[in-house]
Amino acid sequence: MNNENLELANTRSRALAFVIDDFLITFIVLIMYWDKISVVGNDLETVLVVMNEYVWQILLLKFIYQTLFVWYYGATVGKIITKIKVIDYTHLGRVSIFTSISRSLLRLVSEMFFYVGFVFAFFNDGRQTFHDKIAKTLVVNA
Repeated sequence: MNNENLELANTRSRALAFVIDDFLITFIVLIMYWDKISVVGNDLETVLVVMNEYVWQILLLKFIYQTLFVWYYGATVGKIITKIKVIDYTHLGRVSIFTSISRSLLRLVSEMFFYVGFVFAFFNDGRQTFHDKIAKTLVVNA
């Protein structure tokens, strides 16, 4: 890997990747629980009730998705589309499975607490979120 050409991903790319990933997860959840949603009704309130009913399964899906994609590809589908990736801060290379697991768990914590952990990216030179800081990762242009 050529470390000389590393450039931090901008906030716009990261936000767009986040939105793409969230839409993808939501789409998968809708497919998984469509039988339950369609029986009760298909309005937004019904979807939210079903999602709240299966919140632990949805969190597990998010965790597995984030962990495996970041570990194996260095990026989620959203990050691949926006051409950014996650690297290890220490050696500027691919993240280990342990790093990917810890980053994914901490990302879920950030989401559960009103996305406060994402705000950290605005206040440090490495644009690191809470989960990036603790897991020692950076998000860079691919």
